[in-house]
Amino acid sequence: MADSLRVLVYSNDADTRRQVILALGKHPHPELPEFDYLEVATGPVVIEHMDAGGIDLAILDGESAPTGGLGIAKQLKDEIEHCPPVLVLIGRADDAWLAKWSRAEGTVAHPIDPIRLTEAVVGVLRNRSAA
Repeated sequence: MADSLRVLVYSNDADTRRQVILALGKHPHPELPEFDYLEVATGPVVIEHMDAGGIDLAILDGESAPTGGLGIAKQLKDEIEHCPPVLVLIGRADDAWLAKWSRAEGTVAHPIDPIRLTEAVVGVLRNRSAA
C-alpha cells in the first residue's frame, strides 16, 4: 500500500477547496493511506497535473467557472488512457446524469456534507482498488 494518496481538489473557489479538504481530513478511512492534497484553481492546471501523472483521485467542482468540473472530467476520461478516478461536486442531486455523461466515478451534491463526501470518496477508491 502506498504511503499516501495524492488527491487533486479543483475549484475556482478557495472556500470550496478548503471545505473538501476539511471534510475529508488527512486520513478519512482506516483502510486507506493518508491523503496528500493538491489544490488547483484553474482548468488548464488540472489538465497539466493529470497529464503529468501521480494523481490517485481528482475531486472536481462542477460549479467552477469559467471551466466546470464536469467538462474537465469528460476531457480527462476521453484523453488519459489510465485516468485515475474522478469525483464531481454537482450543484444539485438532479445533475447526477451530467456526471454520468462526464464518466465520473462518483458525485456529491453541494453543499458539501462531510459524511456523504467521505463515503463517496472511500467508495470510489475501493472500486479502484478492486479493478
